[in-house]
Amino acid sequence: MTPSQSIAREAAKTFTAVDKSGRRLVVRRLTALDTLRLFKAAGPILAQNEPWLSMAGLVFSVMEIDGVPVPAPATESQIESLIDRLGDEGLAAVADMVKDLQDPACPESDLGNLPGTLS
Repeated sequence: MTPSQSIAREAAKTFTAVDKSGRRLVVRRLTALDTLRLFKAAGPILAQNEPWLSMAGLVFSVMEIDGVPVPAPATESQIESLIDRLGDEGLAAVADMVKDLQDPACPESDLGNLPGTLS
């Protein structure tokens, strides 16, 4: 398998979370293209709003809710609609899953604290 095939295969992996309401949520890691599309959907103002962008990133990773495909939101109102649809329970389940998917080799708490990095 080539490195490109390996990266594409890794990006296509999905993971399932179940929220407190019992809904089955299929999520995946965001790719660079997903992130670019998220910034485009957010617009120039909201793309700079870290709390809003963080929640939007969670919903962007949702691919299915109870077996029903969820299209990637393309506008601010579609993002907010999906946040409303997931609710607190869904967002918490997705956040827990995304946290579990983070690369253990590079925990976020270590970023900027690597040897040789200016603080």
